[in-house]
Amino acid sequence: MNVQHFLNTVDAISTWVGKAAAWLIIGLMTLVCVEVFKRYILNLPTAWIFDASNMFYGSLFMLAGAYALAQNAHVRGDFLYSSMRPRTQAALDLLLYVVFFLPGIAALVYAGYDYAAISWRIGEHSTVTAEGPPIYHFKSVIPLAGALVMLQGVAEIVRCIVCLRAGQWPSRRKDVAEIDVVEEQLALSEYVDEETRKTAIERAQKIDEQARQRGMGGDLQS
Repeated sequence: MNVQHFLNTVDAISTWVGKAAAWLIIGLMTLVCVEVFKRYILNLPTAWIFDASNMFYGSLFMLAGAYALAQNAHVRGDFLYSSMRPRTQAALDLLLYVVFFLPGIAALVYAGYDYAAISWRIGEHSTVTAEGPPIYHFKSVIPLAGALVMLQGVAEIVRCIVCLRAGQWPSRRKDVAEIDVVEEQLALSEYVDEETRKTAIERAQKIDEQARQRGMGGDLQS
């Protein structure tokens, strides 16, 4: 397995997990709508829905972490970083990954595993509401999400090393972005002529590229 294949494989795993976790939004939305209807229309509030909503949202938030890292979408200060040469970016990223990322995520996995193991051992239930639902399965998401972020972090460290050697960032899997939605909407519009559509798409692409300039290198179409 060559380096690029390894990077693509890890990116694919993180992307698949992130997109699978995104379906939790449907469950969360359903729970909230049902609770609003029961509480304000039927005057029959359900206590456990509050806990369930927190678990849906928390699981989504944690499981999407590796996906965000794979897409280079975590928040960072780009003002100085984007003006650096690729090797300088890679050196800075590598330093931060080794000093902060690896110890922090390793601690999360270690503590999260112990946290989840104790929860399973005692059959823990939520104490936020009366007769709260079981939460040991929810706490198991903590070490799982941490392991996925760690795996993606290893891939990012490899990317930094490759960039230090080659002087440019290796390719990264490209996922659907907001600009793709803009292009689709313009293509289906009956009120925009072809020339205006083309100009608008080119301008949107330019703005998007400037905003996302973070040393991502060439994108690999998924």
